[in-house]
Amino acid sequence: MAAVLLTRRFRLSLEVVLKTAAVAACYYVAGRLGLLGRLTVEGVIVTPIWPPTGVAVAALLVYGMSVWPGIAIGSFLVIASLTTPQPTTLVTVAGNTLAPLCAYLMLRGVGFRVGISRLRDGLALVFLGGLVAMLISATAGVGLQVVTGGLATGQFWSVWLAWWVGDAMGVLLVTPLLLVLAGATGPLQLRRWKEMLCLALAAVIVIPLAVLGDLSLLFLVFPLLIWAALRFQLAGSMVCALFASVLTTFEANAQQGAFLHLSAIEVMTKLQAFNGATALPALLLSAMAAEQRATRRSVESACKELAEVLEHLAAGESPPEQSARHAAGLHTDDTSPGTESYRDVR
Repeated sequence: MAAVLLTRRFRLSLEVVLKTAAVAACYYVAGRLGLLGRLTVEGVIVTPIWPPTGVAVAALLVYGMSVWPGIAIGSFLVIASLTTPQPTTLVTVAGNTLAPLCAYLMLRGVGFRVGISRLRDGLALVFLGGLVAMLISATAGVGLQVVTGGLATGQFWSVWLAWWVGDAMGVLLVTPLLLVLAGATGPLQLRRWKEMLCLALAAVIVIPLAVLGDLSLLFLVFPLLIWAALRFQLAGSMVCALFASVLTTFEANAQQGAFLHLSAIEVMTKLQAFNGATALPALLLSAMAAEQRATRRSVESACKELAEVLEHLAAGESPPEQSARHAAGLHTDDTSPGTESYRDVR
């Protein structure tokens, strides 16, 4: 019996180690990809979208707090790839680790469901997971620059705002997409593959036209986002939003198209406004559509059960006990697909 327990503990420990290593590797790769679209604000390198924060929050939601060392290791490796690590590097690593942890704990505290099948889940991810929690990493990173003399005090707020929004955009754009890929939001529905193909074709044509053209036609992206969110929820809307944001980021780096003749601060402001305007509707509309579909399924199921009960009563038979209990339970329990809590997924 003792040998069985030791074997089980070893397997659990090995599983945690492998998951932690995978999180560290994904964090590092995401960081290197995010740096491809970096901008310079007041002499400090910032990224309009910082994907590692999305990777970190998604990993915590799927695997739990046991993988937090992977976030710290990944953050350290990203910094080490840019410059020689210093003792002060630990402050930045701590901020980059604590921010996703706080996001996870706050989301857990409000009953967040990884399926993002309710509007309250979308709002929680936006405000708690993105905007509030990322205050920690932005304040730690930029504050360290001021304390060490790398940044003047008067430049703090412009750099802090760019850092904070970049981290928040990573959560809003990357975390939902990773939850879809991890299967936490339920299986992908491929029944409407023809419509999905039309949406993909429209996105490939319209988004580059809106972003890369000399005219400022960024507004053309939003009808596609609405279409994707209402018909395909997170799987469609977040792919479109991320594609538009990445393409716009590279256009902003080149200061072409809608970003022509703008200063660095103006480029960052316009870019972050666009990223936020794409991420928020895509996420919240997807959550609303998923919630409405879950409600409709519950109502349809309740009507079906009630019809069965009435048929038995009309025939002079007693209704099936299981059906009666299920019909009654639908008023209190939410058992629709894609609405499981993070505890159920884990």
